[in-house]
Amino acid sequence: QVQLVESGGGLVQAGGSLRLSCTASGRTFNSYAMAWFRQAPGKERELVAAITSGGSTNYADSVKGRFTCSRNNAKNTVYLQMNNLKPEDTAAYYCACRSIWYGASVADEYDFWGQGTQVTVSS
Repeated sequence: QVQLVESGGGLVQAGGSLRLSCTASGRTFNSYAMAWFRQAPGKERELVAAITSGGSTNYADSVKGRFTCSRNNAKNTVYLQMNNLKPEDTAAYYCACRSIWYGASVADEYDFWGQGTQVTVSS
């Protein structure tokens, strides 16, 4: 069992930055792929970024060049640095863990989820 705890959400003006953190319990964190998803009201949950156990990343087209996903296996933590935020980035952001080294774009492929953290970008 893996427990995920997110932090770092909040209210920011358009063009601003936030950094989300997700800390995982368990000793096998460095073997697992991690991801950030987001869900806006009335919309489906969508992949924002995924990172393999080795640190390779992929991003949704809508955030490429603005968001950076990274991980620190020594701290069992994955990060999402979000720059140049836009109002359309407003959503609940969720950290997810997949019990294999490579990620996936579909939420159902992930085994463990955090409780979510709200990001609100004002125009």
